[in-house]
Amino acid sequence: MTEGAEFSIEDTDGGQRLVLRGPYLVSTVGAVDSDLRALTGPFSEIDISEVTEIDTVGAWIACTLARETGAEVTGASDRAKRLLGAVEDIDDDIDVSPQRLPFAQRVFGSVGDQVFAMGRGVLYALGFFGAFIASIFSLIRHPRRFRMTALVRQFELVGVAALGIIGLMSFLIGIVIAQQGAVQLAQFGAEMLTVNLVGRITMRELGVLMTAIMVAGRSGSAFAAQLGTMKLTEEIDAMRTIGISPMEALVVPRVLAVTFMMVLLGFYSSVMAIIGGATVSGFSLGIPFGTFLLRIKEVVPLTDFYVGLIKAPVFGLIVGLTGCYQGMQVQGNSEDVGLRTTKAVVLGIFSVIVLDAFFAVFFTSIGWD
Repeated sequence: MTEGAEFSIEDTDGGQRLVLRGPYLVSTVGAVDSDLRALTGPFSEIDISEVTEIDTVGAWIACTLARETGAEVTGASDRAKRLLGAVEDIDDDIDVSPQRLPFAQRVFGSVGDQVFAMGRGVLYALGFFGAFIASIFSLIRHPRRFRMTALVRQFELVGVAALGIIGLMSFLIGIVIAQQGAVQLAQFGAEMLTVNLVGRITMRELGVLMTAIMVAGRSGSAFAAQLGTMKLTEEIDAMRTIGISPMEALVVPRVLAVTFMMVLLGFYSSVMAIIGGATVSGFSLGIPFGTFLLRIKEVVPLTDFYVGLIKAPVFGLIVGLTGCYQGMQVQGNSEDVGLRTTKAVVLGIFSVIVLDAFFAVFFTSIGWD
């Protein structure tokens, strides 16, 4: 068994002498390192003639002690001399931290990187959308390649399975709108206009918008996670190897399903919100449930229904494409799946809100207000 490193201090005519003994290796110097660092000297010499083995770490310790105490290293073997010569000029006070650029340069550099990254993202997204359109036309020319079973399955996952949560969310939103609207309108003696408020805002805006946000968080994230996991496990590469287009087999059914189902889910959400408003109005305003629904038919113009029908498939298309695109961009490791899933939800919701603002301005400009 290898003995540990040792040292002793001896008194001589010329002063104190530090004597190192035993193996001074990286695996043995730990036992005496703290004690050696506590030495202050001065020493007349540092004798290493009794050091049985030495490596670079041991030589560096000897040189450091000699430099700090003003002593001279003696008794070195040929190997020790070579190692001492290699490490004697090493300065342990060298700044090893990376150079920090000036503040302005860091800011502009970061902004520039973000701009270029955004530009690349836009180009990749446009390429993905082009590949989706090309796949649609390819399936139109070869309808036998279309996977109807996959589409029906996505209808179930995106639409039927979401009826419960979307219905509950919309019902509660209708209650909140009716309750808060009635409180404000009561100040002007116009409680009956609560029907107008609930009907128009849910049928035209909140019904479709809140459904799109819910679908982005539910189905958009699922698309990104599913395709991202398949990308990591090389299932998508295997599909390409055997001649199956991942765009036709995986992306098209998902995007079409969320696009078509958004129309039904948006209308369903608006109806549930109106039912919620009618329910709370019956308790707080004394408006009978049936009267509330009949009044909805009178005060909500047909254009509001058309606005919702136009916006719904566009929102669904954006949410589906965003989720699938982020999933197909996964690479590296499983951490990227989580990052891409988060991006799919954030970008999907952001895009939906921006488009909703655009639609609001557009429909107002053409007189559908």
